[in-house]
Amino acid sequence: MTPLTGWGRTAPTPATVLRPRSADEAAALLKEAGRRGVVARGLGRAYGDAAQNAGGLVLDCAALAPSWSLDEETGLVTASAGMSLHDLMTALLPRGWFVPVTPGTRYVTVGGAVAADVHGKNHHADSSFGAHLRSLRLLTADGTLRTLGPGDDLFWATVGGMGLTGVVVEAAFRCVPVETSRMRVDVRRTRDLEETLEVMTAGDHDYRYTVAWIDLLARGGRMGRSVLTRGDHARLDELPPRARRDPLAFGPRPRLSAPPWVPDGLLNRATIGAFNALWYGRAPADRRGLIQGVAPFFHPLDGVGGWNRMYGSRGFVQYQFVVPFGAEDTLRRIVERLSRAGVVSFLTVLKRFGEGTPGMLSFPMPGWTLALDIPVGQDGLAAMLTEFDGWVAAAGGRLYLAKDSRMSAATMAATYPRLEEWRAIRRRADPDGLFVSDLARRLRL
Repeated sequence: MTPLTGWGRTAPTPATVLRPRSADEAAALLKEAGRRGVVARGLGRAYGDAAQNAGGLVLDCAALAPSWSLDEETGLVTASAGMSLHDLMTALLPRGWFVPVTPGTRYVTVGGAVAADVHGKNHHADSSFGAHLRSLRLLTADGTLRTLGPGDDLFWATVGGMGLTGVVVEAAFRCVPVETSRMRVDVRRTRDLEETLEVMTAGDHDYRYTVAWIDLLARGGRMGRSVLTRGDHARLDELPPRARRDPLAFGPRPRLSAPPWVPDGLLNRATIGAFNALWYGRAPADRRGLIQGVAPFFHPLDGVGGWNRMYGSRGFVQYQFVVPFGAEDTLRRIVERLSRAGVVSFLTVLKRFGEGTPGMLSFPMPGWTLALDIPVGQDGLAAMLTEFDGWVAAAGGRLYLAKDSRMSAATMAATYPRLEEWRAIRRRADPDGLFVSDLARRLRL
């Protein structure tokens, strides 16, 4: 038995962990699952309990037949589920291709990207990962390896289905052609939340990628002040002369590593307040055409190995919600309440979502999404987040399953309108409920 947690390092539970290297090995291991069932796990970047299975079996799929192929004409990539987006970028960028969607870390597997239907800074323009999928190979409960396409109900139950329909073994998806491995970036400071919303609404359609970092500790007339970062893949003629010598170079590695032990309380109002003031103050008021690498633009935290340890022994909660356009008052209420309470969040980011996929449990929907990283132990935090759950549900929004560690089954049922449809398809594919996780039990999925 191995204790497992999500990236937030809360609520550890023990499971038997086995590491298949092929679809045949995975199928054989399914037969060893006992009454507590089995769930697949990638690189453990789900923040909560989605890839945990207390007392049961967990298949560590990070070594699952690492392979990939690229159609140079169409950009169609076929990759094993255990391959990370980091490894894919390392292979694809020198060939002039980029993954269609990347979340805030590139250390997620292809299978995890499918299971969580991950989104990135380009959702308003390109939707989520599932929108770019052309086919999946799924190992189902009876040991059958099925090839699924967008015309199959089980395909869309699997996209965003958090690993509860089977083990994703392989995925095929279209990538994006690029001339360089750099980004052309515009940076702008906003004075408060209202200006942030106005600028994003008016101008996001001019950019492929956009995100706002919010200073959650700012109060009064500065509440919601932000640093807005927007950009697109840089063309070759936009690079400085030295960078043009190797325009597709890509090989980032963590520059720093968090110590194995960090004292509790290191991230507090004083330290985060000082960081926020420095970050906001150093950001340009309005700068255009900054050239950045892919890694610092998309994955700044990947530059610090094991950065989740900085939150101390009790870990942290990531709270991410989406509310539809027209429900901006709910977003304002939540930001105001957090600001007034002085809630510490090291990373608070706001994005705009476009059209989602047909994934029945997929998180994104047209609207505003806010994500917070909150150290465990702040006074009144549990009650406050539960109150926010009610506000989000009343506004027609939902919480992100890949980030969740504390939502109730009632909130889940109230905010995912296609839940019963998903359950029916899952029952047909897995009538005995072989695939299960701590998240699934908590939310009565």
